[in-house]
Amino acid sequence: MSIRRMGRARVVAIIQARMGSTRLPGKVLLDLAGEPMLVRVVNRSRRATTLQDVVVATTTRPADGAIVELCAERGWPCFRGGEDDVLDRYYRAAMRHQVDVVVRITSDCPLVEPEIVDWIVREFLEKRPLDYASNTLSPRTFPQGLDVEVMAFDALERAWREDDNPAWREHVTPYIYRHPEKFALTAVMNDKDYSHMRWTVDTVDDLAFVRKVYDYFGHDAFSWQDVLSTLEEHPEWLEINRHVAQKEVP
Repeated sequence: MSIRRMGRARVVAIIQARMGSTRLPGKVLLDLAGEPMLVRVVNRSRRATTLQDVVVATTTRPADGAIVELCAERGWPCFRGGEDDVLDRYYRAAMRHQVDVVVRITSDCPLVEPEIVDWIVREFLEKRPLDYASNTLSPRTFPQGLDVEVMAFDALERAWREDDNPAWREHVTPYIYRHPEKFALTAVMNDKDYSHMRWTVDTVDDLAFVRKVYDYFGHDAFSWQDVLSTLEEHPEWLEINRHVAQKEVP
């Protein structure tokens, strides 16, 4: 059923995770203050009050069995799909879990902020009919690593059906946000620009930065405002991975 015709939407975060990262293999299970990084991402995502559930979407590759085992141990829903066609993986996971509004979060963002997830979900729901809302659209104002994309299942399904670009399908949403003539989009922006900060984990230096944050707090219940305050005290931490370039979507 279309989100435009229903009453209460089922809003679910789908977190993509795999062991086969090119720049930092196995990063999703690397330790952050005593827990695997994926645990930190799921824990923080689950604190968002607008979500009805959080699903981990991994691949059918044997190496990703470790992710499936972790999900089983923690009691998290898990879906297995193709490795490279991540759009198909999201679509099938959303179908399996009967999702009306899909919240895309990636497993290399261990500082993902539940308050920001709620902010973007509410923007999406309050501005209906809408196809897509995100804090990654230009002009970007949030740190890399607090990325949240929210989309109607109908929009995800249309992208799944129409997108014939394998490079875009690997990144799930480019077909949606690069076709504003087809989809209703909205950008969520902060009043202060922090886009120069890199809080995602794609390299050894990224991991070193995030470990500084987690070792400082010793848990995952801190807010992104807490991190900003800590970085005011320790601005040198931002130099650890400032040189790392974000991979661009073709």
